[in-house]
Amino acid sequence: MNAAVATSVFGVFMVATVALGLLAVRGGRGGGLAEWSVGGRSLGAVFIWVLMAGEGYTSFSYLGAAGWGYNYGAPVLYVVAYMSCGYAVGYVVGPMLWAYARRHGLVGITDMVAHRFGRPWLGALVAVLATVFLLPYIQLQITGMGVVVSTISYGAISLNWAYFIAFAVTTGFVVVSGLRGSAWVSVLKDLLVIVTLGFLAVYVPVHYFDGYGPFLDRLVTEKSEWLTFPGHGDSGLGQAWFITTSFLNSLTVVIFPTTVAGYLGASSADVLRRNAMWLPAYNVLLFVPMLLGMAALFVVPGLVGAESNLALFKLVTDSLPAWSVGVVGVAAALSSIVPMAVFMLVIGTMWGRSVLSLVPRWERGQKGAAQLVVVVAGSLALLLTYTAPNTLVRLSLISYEGMAQLLPMVLLGLMWRRLTLLGALSGLAVGVGVVCGFVFTEHDPVWGVNAGIVALAANLAVALAVTYAGPRERDERPDEEVLARDELEADRVVVNVR
Repeated sequence: MNAAVATSVFGVFMVATVALGLLAVRGGRGGGLAEWSVGGRSLGAVFIWVLMAGEGYTSFSYLGAAGWGYNYGAPVLYVVAYMSCGYAVGYVVGPMLWAYARRHGLVGITDMVAHRFGRPWLGALVAVLATVFLLPYIQLQITGMGVVVSTISYGAISLNWAYFIAFAVTTGFVVVSGLRGSAWVSVLKDLLVIVTLGFLAVYVPVHYFDGYGPFLDRLVTEKSEWLTFPGHGDSGLGQAWFITTSFLNSLTVVIFPTTVAGYLGASSADVLRRNAMWLPAYNVLLFVPMLLGMAALFVVPGLVGAESNLALFKLVTDSLPAWSVGVVGVAAALSSIVPMAVFMLVIGTMWGRSVLSLVPRWERGQKGAAQLVVVVAGSLALLLTYTAPNTLVRLSLISYEGMAQLLPMVLLGLMWRRLTLLGALSGLAVGVGVVCGFVFTEHDPVWGVNAGIVALAANLAVALAVTYAGPRERDERPDEEVLARDELEADRVVVNVR
């Protein structure tokens, strides 16, 4: 009976999700790639806020954050740290990227890189590389939603079917409605997230511990190791790891293709600045699953490995009625669907615009090509979920550490005209090689710090050395197209990149 009730609630909301995505099509002003991929560059402050908050609050927030709180404790606070710092960086970077893309009719970082260096094939290269690092993140969301669906159905829906549901629902509405549909669904998701986490923040301590006072007293007395670095156990996640990871991720998040999609969907640069000021308030919600993960230490002790990611839902299914379990499950599922949709959308856009457009027969059908790539990318991520499952947090870290290696090519390339193509490519090759070497040999953290920042340091050093040692490149574009003379129209913000 419980399984039927919870599953029915979940099913109703999933139908509503697809309906919202389809309804969003009516809000569009055209059928081109720009409308599908960046919402016609017309989304206002509210939609941009819920969309970008939706990208930050993913299945990791419900499952991985609670799991890390359960396993380690204090190190999980890096999520709050890097996201808050990232919003501050985005206050400056977001309007710059928005203005540059708007002025030249660009729809993503692959376009920006190709335009900056005047090499269309470079955009295709970046698209392929970015896809490699984004696919694990899609797999992360499929895995997260699958775990949620299977758990709230009390095991009635198997993990394999739950994974397929996650793929089908997301692919169904994102192919049709694009970024605008994701923004609409984000509104429903945010309402449910705020309501459910607000309720759980009060309910769990009162129900299990008779209030926050007794709960925190037990936590300090019995689990004090969870409240200091490096947390519980021999994790290696000490202060140096926390600082370097927070710093690296705060820089990386602003050039993450999904973040850039949010930037480019804004109707003005001022919308992005206001958004950067509002978004940190959303981070308050992240403390709830972290805290509840540590509460689960007393209620459901003994969870090991990936099972610890279910810490929060063990509390939910153990004490709440089936209908409320279904509602909490819907909030967690939508926290997977929204970011997964944007990731799939961005991969489709990058390939449709930068890779398949190099083929003459696809050049005029970029939107159709992009939609086809969405289905292919989602299917590949689903296949990886079945054949190569992994823990939620590890997949997230691989994506960020790999994507961080694009920082010199994207940001430094836009802000410093002297950076050469050979320098940027050399640094990228070294950075990707170093980060893959550390991650795949399980040497992350390395020397107590995030392996990604070691790779980024090597990347930047090589890029600068090759640039200074080699000849200056001659820009063959007309003078009015030279970036050094290109005024970035971002509400009187002028960026000279020399």
